[in-house]
Formats: sequence, structure tokens, C-alpha cells
Amino acid sequence: MKKVFRILLKIFAALGHLVTVLRATLSLLIFAIVVALVITLCLVDHQRPIDSGTILTLKLQGNISEEKRANPPFAGLVREMAADDEESGDIVLQDVIDVIDAAAKDRKIAAIVLKTSNLGNAGIDQLHRIGLALESFKKTGRQVIAADDWYSQKQYYLASFADTVIVNPMGTVMLHGFGSYPLYFQEALEKLRIHFHVFKVGTYKSATEPLTRNDMSDEARRQDKEWLSSLWQTFSGEIEQRRGLPQGGLQSFIDQMAVTMRVAKGDAAKMAKDAKLADKIFTREETLAYLKKLGNLTADGELKSVSFKEYLSRLILSYQKQDDQPGQIGIIVAEGQIVAGRRAQKGIACDALAATIRSARKNNNIRAVVLRINSGGGSAFASEIIRQELLQLRKSGKKLLVSMGPVAASGAYWLAADADQIWAAPTTLTGSIGIFGAVPTFEDSLAALGVHSDGVGTSDLAAGLNLTRELPPVLAESIQLSVENGYRRFIDIVAEGRKMTPAAVEGIAEGRVYSGRDAQKLGLVDKLGGLDEAIAAAADMCGLKQYRAVYIKQKTSIRQQFLALFHAYETGDIAAILGWFTDSPALAAVFGPNQPLALDDPNHCYALTLASSPLR
Repeated sequence: MKKVFRILLKIFAALGHLVTVLRATLSLLIFAIVVALVITLCLVDHQRPIDSGTILTLKLQGNISEEKRANPPFAGLVREMAADDEESGDIVLQDVIDVIDAAAKDRKIAAIVLKTSNLGNAGIDQLHRIGLALESFKKTGRQVIAADDWYSQKQYYLASFADTVIVNPMGTVMLHGFGSYPLYFQEALEKLRIHFHVFKVGTYKSATEPLTRNDMSDEARRQDKEWLSSLWQTFSGEIEQRRGLPQGGLQSFIDQMAVTMRVAKGDAAKMAKDAKLADKIFTREETLAYLKKLGNLTADGELKSVSFKEYLSRLILSYQKQDDQPGQIGIIVAEGQIVAGRRAQKGIACDALAATIRSARKNNNIRAVVLRINSGGGSAFASEIIRQELLQLRKSGKKLLVSMGPVAASGAYWLAADADQIWAAPTTLTGSIGIFGAVPTFEDSLAALGVHSDGVGTSDLAAGLNLTRELPPVLAESIQLSVENGYRRFIDIVAEGRKMTPAAVEGIAEGRVYSGRDAQKLGLVDKLGGLDEAIAAAADMCGLKQYRAVYIKQKTSIRQQFLALFHAYETGDIAAILGWFTDSPALAAVFGPNQPLALDDPNHCYALTLASSPLR
């Protein structure tokens, strides 16, 4: 009896302790929420009226993205407390365009000052769309001034849309052309005794070359040269036209840089001005004095200005307002690596995207969908899951158009092939129709450390895909056959979707990458243009004279965000864990642009390209 009584006492004591812990935790959580609210209220910027003669400072700080990701719960607060007001891990492309378009209609805005010194990742197509908006602003008779100390290649491309380009006396314009220089790991993998078993189809499918070679193959070198040359021709030609330079002037400037630098006596800013790449050489104080002549001043002699962030907060953003009115064009964004499942850190989770497409199909107000893609592909299985949902959308009678961003290749083209119409920018990287498999095993690496795997099973495959053991020959053969089947399926999908013969598709496939302009000539793309043109085409295909375009997004609940955090903890996803608390550009720079391939395809088959924007 005493023993039972002691047990009951222990149980009640444990329950009491649990209640105490829960009460303390709840109290701490409530306190944290109250503190966060107080700090947030203290940091809230109260909008002030915009006076006539105000300069809009278009400070682009962060990566250009197609869609704003759901903010991590504490990211905004951390950024407000620890960072610049303008700092953000992502700048939504459409937000920038909305700000410029609104400024063009706002006569209180005297001019736009473009500042790009902290511009992160961006594609030529994205920068071109911003540039077109700046051109429209200039047509109102007001000026766009690019005012930075120096310009990288991508920064200068955008600056070339300005009426005046200002560079610091100690600054420069760094133009160097386009290149692709991957790292190759064959020798390192051999030294580490890591076996990477690679399975592929396609002579030009070079995504696996870094694992199997120490240098670039002749085929990869040839195809990279082709698409790089195509993009450079468009990029340099546009700058030459805007700056009034002769054809080939930019290439000549790069090739003769040592000579022109000698003439300028080592003064890079003077060299840029002599080459007509810059208009003014000003110190920061001289730049401010120049801008004061364009705008009005406050009572204490300061320039009247409004930041990009503040001006954006005043606007009703494009494509955001959803209602119950019929005749809508839905916009769905697919950006990042394509992976299986419902969760992806800055990627395309196939189940989540499929659910978004399904919601558009079931919404009777949506007449057509424009799928905006910026992706180099990923899992073949995940790509097919999304494609199957897109086919259901078309079977429902709704039109499907694809608008390609900077990159829409490999698995991303798998998604696009069945669309009623495909739009791309001349500089879009697309194609890369090919499949590969990659499986690492570490049996020799572990053996060198004195770790060995042994055991028994009911078959040669009983251990499954055990990375600590040698890959069984029967499994290796099965993966190769699966890759070959996936390639044939890819060819058939493109052939059926693009109304081509399989033989014709094979002639342009094998992993080849094309610019949007070349892809149109080959029949892989229908029209050249951006998102706005694709939306207008969708409305026209539906016979809509009046229409509204709206983003269709999957809402992420707090519960889902917590589950994502736990998933990140389980998988060791450091970027996702830190991203829960901050979305700073520094974190994005470390973890974002070069995320490793997510090896989550059930058949170990991947449709992925390493080709990416050559802007640096």
C-alpha cells in the first residue's frame, strides 16, 4: 500500500512540476509577445505627407525575387532592431515596378535617384523589366539619376537606363563580360574516398560533371559558349544603344582596358567617363549638391526625399487584391529548386505548388493561369507531380500560360511543356532537356576512419540505399534504367506539348541550354515578352475585354511555420532555422544562391541545370 501511495505521490509531483513549467513557459511567451509589440510600436514609421519636389530614392538592397516569401515570425522585428530600414533579404520585382509606375503618375516626385550598390542576385530579364519602368518614368519629362560610388556589371546594366550616371572619383565601372566557371571535385572526392555514382542521359547534361571531372568537357564548353555569347550580345547591345556607343563598343572597352587605363593614368573613374559609360565624377557631397538642384529643400536645407520602402507602403500593390468578381487571371509563382513534399526552404515544394494549382482550378472566378517560373529544375518526380496538376487545370477548360523569368530550364521546362503558350525573355535560360542520377556512398571514407558496415539480409537489396555500403550492382542498373526511362518520358512530354516529333525534340535535347531568343527559333518558346505580356495574352485567349490579374498563394499558418521549424531542426537545415528569426541578405548570401541539390527524388532522377544568370 505504501508503495502504491509513493507512486501516486510521484505522479502528482510530476504533474505539479509539469504545470509549473507550462505556467512559466506561458508567462514567458506572453511577456515576449508584449515586449515585441512595444518595440514594434516604437519602431513604426508614421507616414508623413509627400511634398512637391520630393526625390524618390530607389535603393535596391537585397536579392530580386518574383514573389515575397512568408515572413519568418521574428524576422521583421529582428531586422528593424538590428538593421538598416531598407535592408531586406528579398525585393519583389513587381513591388519595384509598382513604385516606379506610381511615381510616374505622382507629380510631387521630382526625380528618381537609383542606388544599386547593395543589389543582390538578379537576372537580366528582371533588371530589364525595372529598366522599362524607368524609361516610362523618363517619358514624363523627369530625370532618373544613377548615383553610386562604383558599379558592378549587373548594377551598371540597370544604371544605363538613367539619364545621368554618377561615379565617385575613387570609383569605377567594372565590366568584364560573361563567363561560367564551375568548381570540379573529382580529385577531391578521390582523396576523400567518396564514391559518387552518376547516371545520366544526354551528351550535354553537364550538371554532374563537377562530380566526375576536374575540368569542363568539350561539349559543355561548346554549349556554355553559345548561350553566354547570346546573352552577352543582348546585354551589351542594349547598353550600347542606351549610352549612344557604337556596336561592339562595350567589348572593345573590355578588350582594350589596359590601354585605356594607361591613357587615363590609372584613374578608373576618368576611364569610365572617357568611354562614355559615366557622365559625372562627383564626390558624395557633390552628388548631394547636384540632387538639390533637381528637388526642393526642407526648412533646414535638407533634400526632400522619400525612400523606396516608405513609398511602397503607401501603394495598393499590383495583382494583390482578390475578390469574387469573375474574369480573373491567376498568377502562380514557381521559384527555386523543385523538391518533393510540402516544405522547401526558398524552393518549389511539389505538393504545396500542386495544392495552389488545384485551388486555382476550383476557383470559378479564375479563367486562366499564368505560371511564372524562375527555376533550374530539380527532382524529376516532383516536376511530374506538378505537371499532372497542371494537366488537370487544362482539362477543366482553363487556359495555362507560362512566363519564364531569368531561368526556366530542365525540370522547370518539364512543367512548362504542356502550356497553351510559353513566353520567355530573350535572356531567359531554358531547355536543358535531360535527366541524371547521383548517389554518393562513403564505405571507403568510413573504412579509412576505422568504421565498417556489415550484416545480413533476405536479399542483395535488403539494406536499401545505404550510403555506408557499396552500391549494389543491381541497384545501380535499376537507377540507370530509371534515368533512361525518365529521359524518354521527358522527350515525349515535350514532343506532345510542343506538337513536335520525338526525333525533333531529341535533336535539340541531350541537356542543351538555350537563350530565350534561340529557344523561340527552335520551337521551345512561343513568344518573347515578360509577365505583363503573358497576362494580356491569357486574357485575349479567354476573350476577356475587362479582367483583373491576381496572385494565387497558399497561406502559411503559424502551425505550419512551427512544423517547418521542427522539420528544419530534424534535417539539420541551418538556413531554415536561422531564417525563422531573420531574412537578412547576409544569410541569403551564405545559404541562398548556391543551395546544394536536394537528393530527395524517390527514383534518384533529377532534371536540373547548373546554368544560371551570368551577372556578377
